[in-house]
Amino acid sequence: MQLEKFIDRRKTHSVKWFIEDQDIIPLCIADMDFQVSEEIVSAISQKATHGIYGYSTFCARYYDAVEYWWKTQYDWELKQEWISFSPGIIPGMNLLLKALTQPGDSVIVQDPVYYPFFSTIQTQGCTILHNSLLYSEDGYKMDFEDFEEKAAQPETKVFILCSPHNPVGRVWTSEELRRIGEICEKHRVVVISDEMHGDLTYPGHKHIPFAKVHPDHLDFSITCAAPSKTFNIAGMQSSIFLIPNKEIREHYETLLTGFGLMRPNAFAVEGTIAAYYKGLPWLQEVKEYLTANLEYVCTYLEENIPSIKVVKPEATHLIWLDCRELGIPADELHTFFLEKAGVRLDEGMKFGAGGQGFERINIACPREVLTEALLRIKAAIKERETC
Repeated sequence: MQLEKFIDRRKTHSVKWFIEDQDIIPLCIADMDFQVSEEIVSAISQKATHGIYGYSTFCARYYDAVEYWWKTQYDWELKQEWISFSPGIIPGMNLLLKALTQPGDSVIVQDPVYYPFFSTIQTQGCTILHNSLLYSEDGYKMDFEDFEEKAAQPETKVFILCSPHNPVGRVWTSEELRRIGEICEKHRVVVISDEMHGDLTYPGHKHIPFAKVHPDHLDFSITCAAPSKTFNIAGMQSSIFLIPNKEIREHYETLLTGFGLMRPNAFAVEGTIAAYYKGLPWLQEVKEYLTANLEYVCTYLEENIPSIKVVKPEATHLIWLDCRELGIPADELHTFFLEKAGVRLDEGMKFGAGGQGFERINIACPREVLTEALLRIKAAIKERETC
């Protein structure tokens, strides 16, 4: 595998690289600019050469692969009946909220957070309750007092947990997850735990599935995961929802079938099996490369652009950048990076009120691309300061 090799994605219908200005460097959208493992390519190629792409379904080996991954990576014994499907986290989350709430109910989120949560909640006619994370020089932490106040409100039915957290990169500790669980169980709040980035942790950190923290969590939580972020196969549109509660699972699967979303695409099953059984060596190499890229960005910014502070992530291939010391108005910051530096980042304000003055950068790319982007940003800031 050659992670340093630049692969041009501009004419491949990539959302990330589908840009009119060919000079723009897109370090946005959470997919990687790395080729997937050879084992996944081989599995998909074999399926492709078969030449028939009819409706697909799930086989025993698919379920075995999912169970194998969670057992070997998290020491968690799944039951096959818990495993449900979704074509993506957000479509599935919409169905879960439809199953768990009524219009007018409230849903808690911890902003700044993955912004599609907001529209998902509003689409179901629910009210967003902002349990904003507390930010200091030590990083981000949960505000448990405010969380319990919001969980205790009779209209509150669901909490969407982002674990690891996107965009701030926190890997929540067992104690933090246990405390959240105690509050939610006490007030009968269901936890939808988005654990998409759980496999992408940095050295010294280990993701803990919320449902595994305590046996009681199984009854009031849904774990949302997928091989997509881990193995760079988001385009296969295949997610895994672990739903131990039978009543919730049956309601969800009824809606899934009703909306015609119960079948995987023609390549998802083979891709998932190959990823979970054979993809670990590739993943380990990618994580080493991401760790090196993270340290490179931290060092470069500290030495060359100290006014941009890194919120050092414990997981994900994303970095949350505190740009407030640049002195650029929050509503102009994203445009500055795009138009003056030629670098497309993810706009911080999209992640909620706590994102003002921040930007999110994707470091899952060859070092030469990252270096060019940082050089452009440095030059743009220098030019602005000298004007």
